[in-house]
Amino acid sequence: MSQSHEFEVVDSQLLHDAPIIALRRDRVTMPGGTTAHREIVEHFGAVAVVALDAQGRVAMVEQYRHSVKRRLWELPAGLLDFYQEDELATAKRELQEEAGLAADSWALLVDLVTSPGFAEEAVRVFLARDLREVERPEAHDEEADMGFAWVPLDEARAMVMRGEIVNSIAVSGILSASEVVAGRAQPRETSVAFELRPSSLAYRRHAEGITPDMKKIPR
Repeated sequence: MSQSHEFEVVDSQLLHDAPIIALRRDRVTMPGGTTAHREIVEHFGAVAVVALDAQGRVAMVEQYRHSVKRRLWELPAGLLDFYQEDELATAKRELQEEAGLAADSWALLVDLVTSPGFAEEAVRVFLARDLREVERPEAHDEEADMGFAWVPLDEARAMVMRGEIVNSIAVSGILSASEVVAGRAQPRETSVAFELRPSSLAYRRHAEGITPDMKKIPR
């Protein structure tokens, strides 16, 4: 099927600006000559890490998420809230901060768009191996109550299928890592460009001179 229409933004309005998200309304051209409004949640983008040890266990964290009012099993992860910081550098920092781990071997598992109907958020999930323990910085807010567990990868996959792991980033990372470990897929190089990474919110924060250190932005 031919898809020739170019969806162009003819007007844009910032409706709300919060520390880690913003809401804007775009007026977009539609096929047939009309226009329509689309509300978009702006986001920094994020990274996550499937950290596998020599015993085939994945490092999992359990964190309270107020949006669903429960604790969820997740992968170590964090926002790309430092302007133009390399995604791998962010992943290394988050792995240390949330799991007290460092890795000597890194690969790219998947890129995903979490809610494309209304949000810009895109997440890059890495595979980390050859792990070692490192000092974990002092945690704050929800992270101060964060649980941690080493879960065999097969059991983590079973937890996904039983509905015990529901975080979409964790589901994607665990299932894709399982494919790699089983030899049915190959990870990519970490140098592959993250073309889906959002830029609007990060650029505006940079232009305003606001950094995560100046305005405490939670992950």
